[in-house]
Amino acid sequence: MPVFTKKKLFAFIAACAVFLIIDLWMFSALRTSYEKSVLGDKKELVVALARSAPVEAGTVEAWLAEAKKAHPGLRLLHVQGIPGAEETKESSLDPELKAVWDQRQGEPAFKSGVEAASYLEVFLLPDTVRLGTSRSLVMFAPVPNKEGDTAVGILLAAVDESILSSFVNLTYALSAIAFLLFALGFGIATFSRDPITGYAILVLFAIVLTFVAYPLFEALRLTFVHEGRFSFAVWRDILTNKQYLGALVGSVKLGALTATLSTIMGFLFAFFVARTSLKGKKLVTALATLPVISPPFSLTLSIILLFGNNGLITKRLLGLEHFSIYGLGGLGLVQTISMFPIAFLTLAGVLEAIDSTLEDASLDLNASRWQTFTRVTLPLAAPGLLSSWLLVFTNSLADFANPLLLSGSFRVLSVESYIEVTGMNRLGNGAALSILLLLPTLTAFFVQRAWVAKKSFVVVTGKPSMRLSDLANRPTRLFLLAFVVLSSAFIVALYGTIVAGCFVKNWGIDYTFTTANIVEALQRGKAALVSTMTLAGIATPIAGFVAMIGAVLVVRKRFPGKRILEALMMTPFAVPGTLVGISYILAFNKPPLLLVGTGAILVICYVIRELPVGLEGGVATLRQIDPSIEEAASDLGADQATVFRTIILPLIRPAFISSMSYTFVRSMTAVSAIIFLISARWYHITIQIYNFSENIRFGLASVLATALIIIVLAVFGLMRVVVRKSEHLEKTVTIQ
Repeated sequence: MPVFTKKKLFAFIAACAVFLIIDLWMFSALRTSYEKSVLGDKKELVVALARSAPVEAGTVEAWLAEAKKAHPGLRLLHVQGIPGAEETKESSLDPELKAVWDQRQGEPAFKSGVEAASYLEVFLLPDTVRLGTSRSLVMFAPVPNKEGDTAVGILLAAVDESILSSFVNLTYALSAIAFLLFALGFGIATFSRDPITGYAILVLFAIVLTFVAYPLFEALRLTFVHEGRFSFAVWRDILTNKQYLGALVGSVKLGALTATLSTIMGFLFAFFVARTSLKGKKLVTALATLPVISPPFSLTLSIILLFGNNGLITKRLLGLEHFSIYGLGGLGLVQTISMFPIAFLTLAGVLEAIDSTLEDASLDLNASRWQTFTRVTLPLAAPGLLSSWLLVFTNSLADFANPLLLSGSFRVLSVESYIEVTGMNRLGNGAALSILLLLPTLTAFFVQRAWVAKKSFVVVTGKPSMRLSDLANRPTRLFLLAFVVLSSAFIVALYGTIVAGCFVKNWGIDYTFTTANIVEALQRGKAALVSTMTLAGIATPIAGFVAMIGAVLVVRKRFPGKRILEALMMTPFAVPGTLVGISYILAFNKPPLLLVGTGAILVICYVIRELPVGLEGGVATLRQIDPSIEEAASDLGADQATVFRTIILPLIRPAFISSMSYTFVRSMTAVSAIIFLISARWYHITIQIYNFSENIRFGLASVLATALIIIVLAVFGLMRVVVRKSEHLEKTVTIQ
C-alpha cells in the first residue's frame, strides 16, 4: 500500500487547516487578553500618579524625581494647566518626551488626548511614539484639583512598547511551534509506515534542538555582541592573544594524554573483569568506579595533601624539597585516575558482548593467544576503544575543577574561560574560549566516525556463545593482577586521605583527632544532600532510556538529518560546563521556557550533559549485534516497541545499566555547569563541599564527600541487583 495517496493528502491538508484556524484564534484571544490586562494595569498606575501630582508650582520637579525613582519604566511629563484654555507650564526629567510634546501637541491625536484629559478621562494614543531608539505607548491622564471634579493639568506617561511586543512575538512563536508540532505529528501518523520511529525521531530532535542547539546559539550570539551591538571585537581579542592560543594547545595536549592513559588503564581493568578467570572482580569493579562517583576536585585535594609542596608523603615522609606535582604531569595523573572509569564502564560491556566462538575458532586453527587477542579480540573491541578515548578526551577538555587547583603555570582553556566569567565578568570572552574547545573535540569525533563506518564489527548473532575464553596466559594474568592491585591500592590511598580528613581537626595544620566535623557537616549539608539525591534520581531513568533510543535510531535507522541528530546528542560532552551554565542562563531565563531557579533545569542539565555516555555505549554495543535478530522478530509480527523492549534492550542491557549508573553518579558529583544554575531551593552537595574546601574547612568537606561516596555506592549496587543481567546472556570465562 503506497504511503502517499490523494485521500491521505487531502485529510492531512484539511486537518492542518482546521488546526491552524483554531491555533490562530486561540493565540489571538490570548494576546488580546494580555494586552488588555497590561494596559489596564498601566492605566491604573498612571491615574494614581496623576492624582498624586502636586497642584502648586515649584514642587513638580521633586515629585517627578520621586516618581521616576519609584517607577523607572515610566517616562513622565507634567503639564500644569489645560492647553488651549489657559497658560501652561511643562515639566519633565525626560528631554526626549518633552521634545515630542513640543513638536506634536498641535496634531489631532495629541489634541484628542488633551480634550479627553480635560473631561477627566484617560486617553491612549492610537499609534506608538518613537523616543530615542525605542517606541513607546503614550497615555494622557488628568491631574484633578483637590475636590477631584476639575482637571487642572495633564500627565503624559510613556511606556516602552516592548512590554507588549515581546509577548506578541512570543505568541507568534508559540503559535508557529504548536502548528509545526501538529503538522509533524499528524504527518508521521498519516504517511509513515513506522510511526513509532517517526515520533521517536521527532521527540529526540525537539530535545536536542531545545536544550543543546538553542542554548549554544544564545551563547554564540553573545560572543558577537559588544556594548549592545554586533561586533567581532571578542573574537579578535581571543584569536590574537598568545595566552589564549597557548591555552588551547595545552588543553589538546592534556586531553590527548589523559584520553590515551585512561583508555589503556580502563581496557586493562575491563579485560581483567570481563575476560579473565581471576577472582575478586566485584571488588575490582567497585574500586574502579570510585573515582567517578566522587566530587571532581576531591582527588586533586588528596593529591595535593599527599604529594604537594607540603604533602604528607613528599615533605614529611620523603623530605623532597624541589618536587612539584603542579602542571601537566600532576594534571595528567589526576585526570587519568578520575576519568579512566569512563573507559572501564564502556569497555566492560563491549568485551562481554564479544562472541567467544570467533576466538575459539582462532585458537582451534593453532593461533596463539596473543595472535587471537591482536587479530580477533582487539579489532572487535575497536569501536569501544575509540568511543572511550573520545569520551575521556571531551571530559578532559571540559574539566575545569582539577586544572583550577593543580595546573600551576600550565594553561588550559577551561580555566581561562572560567576566570573570564567568574573573575572578570566577561561573559562573551568566557563563552568564546569555551566554544574554541569544540574544534578539537569535533575533529576527533568525525575522524572516529569515519573510521568506524568503513569497517564491520558484528559479533553477536542469533546463537551467541554462553562462555568467554580466557586468552591470558599465566604471565599475562600475573601482570594484570599486579597492575590492578597496585592501581586499586593507590585509589584506596587517595580516598583514605578523604576518610581520614573526617576525623582531623584541620588537615595539614592541626592533625588532632575529632568527631565534631561529622555532626556539623551533616547538619549544614542535609538540605543540599536531599535535593541532590532527588534530582539525580529523577534524571537517571530519563537519561538511560533517551540514550538507548538514540543509539537504536543512530545505528539501526536511516532518516534525513541522522548525522545532525547524532552530532547534537554528542555535543554536550564537548562543551565545557561553564559554557553550559552560561548558555542555559541566557536561554532559559526568559519566556517561554523560564526555568532558571527551578529543579527542572538541573534535571535537564544532568540528562543532556551525560547523554553522550549512554549514546556511545549503546552505539558501540549495537554495532556488535546482528540486525537479523530484530528483523526476525519483526517478520513474526512484533512492532517496533516490542522489538525494542524484548530484543534490543536485553541485548544492550550492560550499556543501559552503565548509562543509568554513570548519569546518577555524575549528577550527584556535578560541579562546573550546575554551579551557575543552583538556587536556594535547589542547592547541590558538591557546591557545598567546594565551599567548605575553599574556606579551608577540609574536615567538613571530607565528611560530605565521604557521605556522598557511600550513598552513591549503595545506589549503584542496588541498581546492579535490581536490573539484573538476563540469565540467557550470562557468560562464564573458561581457560582454553
